[in-house]
Amino acid sequence: MNRPDYARSIVNLVAAVSGGLGGGDTGYAPLAELPPERLRDRPVALLLIDGMGDALLRQFPDSHLARARCGGLSSVFPSTTASAVTSLSTGVAPQQHAITGWHMWLRELGSVAAILPFAPRHGGAGYDRAGWTPAQLIGAPPLYDRLAVPATVLSPSWIADSPYSRASAGRAQRTGHDGLEDFFAKLVKLLRDGRPRYLYAYWAELDHLAHEYGSASPQVRAHFLALDRAYAAACTALRGSGALLVTSADHGFIDTAPAHTLMLADHPDLDAMLALPLCGESRAAYCYLRPGREADFLGYVSGELGQACVAVAGAQLIAEGWFGRGAPHPRLAQRVGDYVLLMQENYVLRDRLANEKPFRQIGVHGGVSAAEMEVPLLCVDL
Repeated sequence: MNRPDYARSIVNLVAAVSGGLGGGDTGYAPLAELPPERLRDRPVALLLIDGMGDALLRQFPDSHLARARCGGLSSVFPSTTASAVTSLSTGVAPQQHAITGWHMWLRELGSVAAILPFAPRHGGAGYDRAGWTPAQLIGAPPLYDRLAVPATVLSPSWIADSPYSRASAGRAQRTGHDGLEDFFAKLVKLLRDGRPRYLYAYWAELDHLAHEYGSASPQVRAHFLALDRAYAAACTALRGSGALLVTSADHGFIDTAPAHTLMLADHPDLDAMLALPLCGESRAAYCYLRPGREADFLGYVSGELGQACVAVAGAQLIAEGWFGRGAPHPRLAQRVGDYVLLMQENYVLRDRLANEKPFRQIGVHGGVSAAEMEVPLLCVDL
């Protein structure tokens, strides 16, 4: 198991951005590769390629992206978009912001949420229709509001104005993009005048393809090569602008297989021990137990699922620093559960509510393997 390294993680990357652009101390040490003087008085962009872990990048050693690699970083725990991009927008780890995965038990709402869509897992109207905003649930304010330079968030048009995007962007300008060409055209336009600013540019398509087809699939390969060409062209267009283009990822991927896809419905005795649906991720499942069932739960996991996962108390993971350093958010323990099932090898564990489609992902993440946890750091001075 690979525990996040909160001395050298994507959280520390954002700490460097904050320190260099007037946002102050985040509580996490900045990366040595990005001292404040390297970021000041110039355009700085963080290009976040969702799902481009170090293992995937190593498949393309001759790519422009691989040649720009200057080091490696750790993701956060869990190694998933909801937790990681919230760290990138706040500058702190899940220990502080308390966004703990795609599915979260929100005790204050009495609901299991799909947090990025900001809607109940069981379907129906979003929480915003009831007057709630994600800012009320994210445990830290947006980093952009503290920076001394203008900030822009560039993201797919279909999420650019979502409740979660609005909350996490704070006072930053939000700009949508439609496809690869438009994405890099807007990135270049925002940086080429050389004026000091911060741009967070989020690319989602690689993640979508890896989920559907697998991270080693021909579809992912073709997309990566197109992405690499567009990246190289953007770097050429920005030569002489003085911009600093930093690229990283929120997590990597591991590919699963039908034989290693476990469904809770096939384990009714285990299901009967749970008070809530599984939360978190299919690679790190948060289990909320019915009273008096702890011994039964641990015995079942050890005896029936021991080859697939290990059960660790949520409180233990918090105390050991898996979610971050420093004092935990008051609601963190509620959002982690009594026990977390950390999946081994390429196993996943899923349940299914009545409104949900069958699980069909090949590429998965959220767990603690090196392939999921290790992401690259790319730096180019233009």
